[in-house]
Amino acid sequence: MAASQMSTVRTASICTAEAARGTHSFKIANYSLHKGLGVGNYIRSAPFSVGGYQWRIRFFPDGRKENHKDYVSVSLDLVSQAVAMRGFYDFRLVEPATGQSSSVFNRSKAFGAVQKSFVFTKFMKRSYLEGFYVQGDCLVIECEVAVIKESWTAGMNMAVEVQVPPSNLSDDFVKFLETEEEVDVTFMVKGEVFRAHCLVLAMRSPVFKAELCGPMKHKEMESITIEEMEPAVFKALLHFIYTDSLPDDLDGDDMVKHLLVAADRYGMERMKLMCESILCRNIDVESVASTLALADQHHCNQLKDVCIEFINSCDRIGDVVASKGYRHLKRACPTVFMDIWERSVKPRRV
Repeated sequence: MAASQMSTVRTASICTAEAARGTHSFKIANYSLHKGLGVGNYIRSAPFSVGGYQWRIRFFPDGRKENHKDYVSVSLDLVSQAVAMRGFYDFRLVEPATGQSSSVFNRSKAFGAVQKSFVFTKFMKRSYLEGFYVQGDCLVIECEVAVIKESWTAGMNMAVEVQVPPSNLSDDFVKFLETEEEVDVTFMVKGEVFRAHCLVLAMRSPVFKAELCGPMKHKEMESITIEEMEPAVFKALLHFIYTDSLPDDLDGDDMVKHLLVAADRYGMERMKLMCESILCRNIDVESVASTLALADQHHCNQLKDVCIEFINSCDRIGDVVASKGYRHLKRACPTVFMDIWERSVKPRRV
């Protein structure tokens, strides 16, 4: 009997715990007046009680350390007299448009005499926070705290079960690509050779399907030249086709932008949306204009909306206009300025 199909008797126990939970909402009104306090200086919430202990939030509008001054910092402090206890905390920011909060940073930590405060120095880039979470000169931070009160252990009866290994389908596909076993199509990309399998490409991309299997298929199947694409981008494209995931070693936002273009070119919507999601998280005043141009040219509506909202809500519009990407945006996508203007004049909720 194969090892993956062996029957085995399992025993188990369960350890469970009780926790006291509470959430504190810290509203920072007149946000702009708190900027300029200086690196390392902070404002703080009123004390609040969870699990029989007093806590407090600190917010550093100019960052906690000099080398991280482009970020805002936050901390959770145990105000009560030092005791040994375990707790969990989750910092959230409230989105003004929806009123809903989303988690930014959470940890499970031990508090006590040695460690009474936990600081997240690089909580969020200031430009991103002010573009998406400050509205009406107001910022709302929520912190959920859970204090572990008690735990106990009990035995459990387990039935006989068959051990089933996890799926290794993607690993098999990667090996199939790397070993070049049964490959039947070759691509030339700026002098580099890539070999693959027509059936896999056709299953994953409607464009490859038309090129390799349909009436428009290449007559010379031995070698197909790929124009206007870098070898590293085509390699990452093949990786996604065979694994349904982006490579772990993507080299910055420029590579993500090239992959978005490749995904649009080959009709791979999931890959395109994954690239959009990465770019949305990394928008700043230097990149927003060039990213907006890319979104407009490749019909990335969600990424385009995020860029326009960032530009209209950002108090550093002068920096955006001075960026190289802004000049490219004016040349390549002049009509997008109508969208920016129309969004800017719509009434906003305060």
